[in-house]
This record gives sequence, structure tokens and C-alpha cells, in this order.
Amino acid sequence: MTGYTVKQVAKLSGVSVRALHHYDEIGLLKPACVGANGYRYYGREELLRLQQILFHRELGFSLEEIGRTLDAAGFDKVAALRAHRARLEAETRRYRELMRTIDQTLASLEGETKMDEKAMYRGFDPKQQEAYEKELVEKHGPAMQEHIDHSKKGMASWKQGDFDAMQAEAEAIEAAMAKALVDGLPADAAAVKALMARQHAWVSKGWNREAPLEAFAGLGQMYLDDPRFRARYDGRQAGLAEYMAAAMKAYADS
Repeated sequence: MTGYTVKQVAKLSGVSVRALHHYDEIGLLKPACVGANGYRYYGREELLRLQQILFHRELGFSLEEIGRTLDAAGFDKVAALRAHRARLEAETRRYRELMRTIDQTLASLEGETKMDEKAMYRGFDPKQQEAYEKELVEKHGPAMQEHIDHSKKGMASWKQGDFDAMQAEAEAIEAAMAKALVDGLPADAAAVKALMARQHAWVSKGWNREAPLEAFAGLGQMYLDDPRFRARYDGRQAGLAEYMAAAMKAYADS
């Protein structure tokens, strides 16, 4: 039997085995064939389709929208790739602008130059945040909009120090979790659960309410399934997204 197994595709792409099984179940990415041993096997066409799925996820499409797009009559892979490239070029320009904003802010803070207040906000894209919030509402229903509004209401009174403290705590937790993963600690180890207690408190503060444990575990699974979050965590330490998801679930279950 030729082709790639689910585990091999997962290793190649960074998409979890669980997500690949889910894509198969909903008809988004079917294997080329299923062997007599029950294993799914994927060929080059399936790998190219998975690449398209990941590109569309990066651009904020829901799985349902991706399925409709890829299965539409006349879908052109080459044209789609050119469109993806154009979007990425635009994002690259925006990130360069953000880097200039950071450099100018650092120079201002270090006393080298004085920064125009308007220049502090060059490169930020409020539409991107709006698109992400829309995706959450479409996926989870109207109640999600209420949660988003409640979270924003809580942050309305935050000072810059509050945002800085949140960022510092997130960085500290992620660094400690990456070390725990490298050290081989089980996801349900006492030390890891202590870190997840901090993660739960961090999420609750951001949500402006006590995060329900089921929702906390679901958030961990989203870190694993969403390519944007997975890239963020696995970019820090290979396997960290899966480790975070398992640790958050273990904390919720306990």
C-alpha cells in the first residue's frame, strides 16, 4: 500500500491526528483509500487539498466555508494559491509596519527620539480582530457575542499596566509549560496542574468572569485544532499545543 498514513500526514503538516480524523468524518479531507488493515492512506492530491485547507484557515475561513470553496465547480488551485500569496504579501507589509512601530516606540522609551502619539498605532488591523470575533460567533452562536461584549466591558477600565501584566503572565506560563514538556512531565502532573491553575485564572481575567471548566478544556482543544494557535505554541516548542490541550483538559477533569 502506497501513500502516507494519518500519523505521517500529521507529522508532515502539523495537523493533529484527531483533526485529520475529523476532516475525514465531515467530508472535508477524505483519504485516497483505506487499506485492508483499516489505515487511511493519503496521496499527493490529498496533501495539496490539506495545504489549501490550512491556507484558508489562516485567512479566517470556517471549515464549512472551506468545504464549499474547495468543492465548488471550477475551483482552481493555481488561482487560489495566487490569491493566498497576494493576501500574505499584504500581511507581510502590515507586519513590517508593526515592526517599525515597535522600533520607534523602543527608541522613544529609551529617550532617543520623541514619538508622535498617532505613530503608536500604525500597522494595527481592527478588521482582523473583528473577523476573528465574527468567526467565534458563527461557530458558537449568539451567546458568544455576549461573552465577547462582557470581556470587552471588563477590559474597558484596564490601564496599560494591566495589559502588560497579562502579557507577562502569559509569557511566563508558556515558558514554564515548554520546560515541563521538555522535562517529560505528564500533562496531569501536580506541577503542570499548578501552571494550569494560573492559566485558568489568566483566562478568567480576560473573559471578565470565572471560566467554566468545560469551556476551559474546549479552549485548550481550540489551541490544538486551530492552525493559528497551533503555530504559535508549536513555534515555541514542538508539541506544545497538544501538551497545553491535554494539560487544560486534565485540570478541568480534576
